Amino acid sequence: MTIELFSETPVVPVVVIDDAGKAVDLADALLSAGVKAMEITLRTDAGLAAIKKVSSERPEICVGAGSIRRTDQIRVVMDTGARFCVSPGFTPGIIEEAERREAALIPGASTAAEVLQLAEYGYRFVKFFPAELSGGIAMLKALTAPIPEMRFFPTGGISADLAPGYLDLDCVPCVGGSWFVPPGKIRESDFDWIYKQARKVTDDLNG
Repeated sequence: MTIELFSETPVVPVVVIDDAGKAVDLADALLSAGVKAMEITLRTDAGLAAIKKVSSERPEICVGAGSIRRTDQIRVVMDTGARFCVSPGFTPGIIEEAERREAALIPGASTAAEVLQLAEYGYRFVKFFPAELSGGIAMLKALTAPIPEMRFFPTGGISADLAPGYLDLDCVPCVGGSWFVPPGKIRESDFDWIYKQARKVTDDLNG
């Protein structure tokens, strides 16, 4: 089910934002560039408020919450309007709460043991994190040889140069990246720069 959320956005911006007041302008820049989904992480105090503003003021973009680390965060972000949740890993509690809340959770894994555990929970789409530090494309090829039914959302260390190689893999419908939404540019309100970089991402994918 969660894969469909990213069907039109193979490169999902992973956003770290310090000022929720800039969230809607950021969403506008991404939408103008053809980006239909975004992940706003809970790495800052502004993350939750940013998700709320985007979900209420720009419902046309699919906004989710990243860096889910605790069960209570799932409840809070769902109530705030997040349409999906992304975790760097998983715990039984996080899995159970996501099921209870019917949340579209993308749990994280980086080893065969973790992938198999998530498969037992019924997951077929998981976050591969930290992608580059965990072996990157070579590791994904190794994992999917014996576990071909799994699909992955790699994030962590992925750049504009690396993204196409990941997306060439049958097991990767989308990747997450922050190179075109750097916190400094958001802080400076340089949304024209972000638009141009995001547009380049979409143009390169379509070209």
